[in-house]
Amino acid sequence: MRIGFSLPVFGKAAATPGGVARYARAAEQAGAAGLWVGDRLLSPVAPVVSYPGYETMPEEFWTAYDPFTALAVAAAVTETAILGSSTINATQYQPANFARQLTSIDVASNGRLLPGLGIGWSPDEYDAVGVPMSERGKRLDDLLDLLDTWWSKDLVAHEGVGYKIAESHVGLKPVRKPPVHLAGFGEKALRRVAERADGWLPVWPVPEQFPAEVLTTTLAKIRADAERAGRDPQALGVALRVNAAPDTKPELIAESVVKIVSVLEPDHTFIDLTYLTSSVDEHLDLTGRLLDLTARG
Repeated sequence: MRIGFSLPVFGKAAATPGGVARYARAAEQAGAAGLWVGDRLLSPVAPVVSYPGYETMPEEFWTAYDPFTALAVAAAVTETAILGSSTINATQYQPANFARQLTSIDVASNGRLLPGLGIGWSPDEYDAVGVPMSERGKRLDDLLDLLDTWWSKDLVAHEGVGYKIAESHVGLKPVRKPPVHLAGFGEKALRRVAERADGWLPVWPVPEQFPAEVLTTTLAKIRADAERAGRDPQALGVALRVNAAPDTKPELIAESVVKIVSVLEPDHTFIDLTYLTSSVDEHLDLTGRLLDLTARG
C-alpha cells in the first residue's frame, strides 16, 4: 500500500525555516508516495461562516504556508513523490497566473503535479481577494476551460469571467497534462467531476463519521454520470484525503486507512497530519510510524 502525507503547511510546523524542504526530502526517502498541500488564506477572528465543526477557526490555521510555494519547494528536493493539492481554492486566484503557476510546478517536478481544486467556503477569503463568492461555480468552469487551452495550444486567447487574455504565445507546457481532480459532495459539484474532471477528491474522517458506502456509492454515481456524458468512467481517478482528528492514535489511523483503501480502491491516498503535529520533527516521526503500521496491514 502506497500512502502519502500532508506537507507541514499549517500550524506551528509551517513556521519552521526550511521545514517544508526538510520534511519533503525525508518523507520521500522514508517511502511516502505523495506530498500534499491544502489552502487557507485567512483565519478570521470572527468568521462570517465558521470552520465546519468549530465555532471559529482552528488554531492550526492561524499559520498557513502558501500552497504553490510549498509544492515548488517539494519539487526541488524530491524525485518520485506525487505532488498534490486537496484542495486549492482555485477561484480565489487570478486565472492566467494560476495556469502559469501550475504549469511551472509540473515542469519543475518533471510531471508529478496532481492539482486538486475546489471553490472554498469562506466569505471572508473571497472578500479579501475581491472576488464575488456567488460566482464560484461559473469561475471554476471558466478556469477549467482556460487550463485546457493553456496546456494544449501554443497560442492562447481567452475571454474569461472578469478578465481577457489577448492572443499570446504560451511556450511553457506541462510535462504531461496534469490530471485535474475536483472536490465536492453537492449535486452540481459531483456533476462537474463526472463531466469535466480527471478525478474526484473524497475525504475520509478518522475516527469514522459515516459508513464507507457513502464514498463508494457516490463514486459509482459519478462514474455512471460520466458514462452518460460519453466519457470513460474508469478513467476517472480518485485521490483520497484521510482527515485525522486531534489526538487520534496512529494505530486507529492506520487501521482505518487500510479499511477504506481496500473498499474504495483509490488511485492516491494521503493522510493529513495537520491536527496531530506541532513541529517538523513530529511530522516526520508520525510519518514513519504510519508508514510502518499501514505496511503491516
